[in-house]
Amino acid sequence: MSIRKKRIGILTGGGDCPGLNAVIRAVVRTATRDHDLEVVGIQFGFEGLLTNAIIPLTPESIRGILPKGGTLLRTTNRGNPFDFPHVDGTRIDRSSECVTNIGELGLDGIIAIGGDGTLRIAQRLADMGVPMVAVPKTIDNDLAATDYTFGFMTAVAVATEAVDRLHTTAESHDRVMILEVMGRNAGWIALYSGLAGGADIILIPEIPYDPQAIIESIHSREGTGSKFDIIVVAEGAKRVGGEESYLDKASRRLGGIAYQVAADIAQAIDLEIRVTVLGHIQRGGSPIAFDRLLSSRFGKAAADLVAKQKWGEMVALRGDDIISVPIRDAVSNPKYVEPHNEMVATARSLGVSFGDGR
Repeated sequence: MSIRKKRIGILTGGGDCPGLNAVIRAVVRTATRDHDLEVVGIQFGFEGLLTNAIIPLTPESIRGILPKGGTLLRTTNRGNPFDFPHVDGTRIDRSSECVTNIGELGLDGIIAIGGDGTLRIAQRLADMGVPMVAVPKTIDNDLAATDYTFGFMTAVAVATEAVDRLHTTAESHDRVMILEVMGRNAGWIALYSGLAGGADIILIPEIPYDPQAIIESIHSREGTGSKFDIIVVAEGAKRVGGEESYLDKASRRLGGIAYQVAADIAQAIDLEIRVTVLGHIQRGGSPIAFDRLLSSRFGKAAADLVAKQKWGEMVALRGDDIISVPIRDAVSNPKYVEPHNEMVATARSLGVSFGDGR
């Protein structure tokens, strides 16, 4: 009598991110080579557990995906089974269907790759008894319990290149160039890319800005002979006492703060102002080497956790080591930039203004 090979599912939820395919590749290779597990891919995140949208994943089917951006499994940020859209326009809880389908699909465990939204769903399903392992993914780097999430460094590299390119055109035309980057309510991308690219002003959600302080910074540089300025602003930045800028308030989709900053300073300076919104360019394309390595290490560690049946755990980077932590710890509190941390202090020492008059 043959013994059924254990089967695990892997899914990607939320926004796409460089390095997702590298994680999938590492999971499949480690699970099949080291642990003799069968692996299937669940398409469109948790929604695929409601539609039974699964595909087999083998070492042959994942060949060549390491450097590719996006996700082989495709993804969505609208497939929350606890708050699923119904045909009549209401929202319903279909989580019990998820649990039933997991059993019917013969899945002995699930690896969920995602950011805070995906991992909150993973934790709730784990509380319902689903064997769950998580891998942290977000370009925003705002997940607690891990030093870095994969995808972040690639987004920083893209944003830094944009700052470099804006420098040359700003200097050529004597302009103020404002670059808006992603990050939601965390300023990590703006801080890293602004510092790496030599920005003059960095605006992040954690340090509300005063328009007058930005104007004074620009005038101060003019007094030393500078004819241009580079401002990097996180999409979640806001004025002192003000609110975030939303492209869509109903869905709380952030965006447009760069145009607000331009309007705040336009009447008080003589330089022309131009705005660039980097947008989804930060999400697309091939992951840099750092993220390929981190993704591969995360994927291998996740497969090992499944083999050891360490359910409810998330892989994480601590220093140089890959460890595991409870998923609950990772989603308990977002990780924001501390206004007095070493990176901010370094930027201030190099003459960067954070729009707060310091």
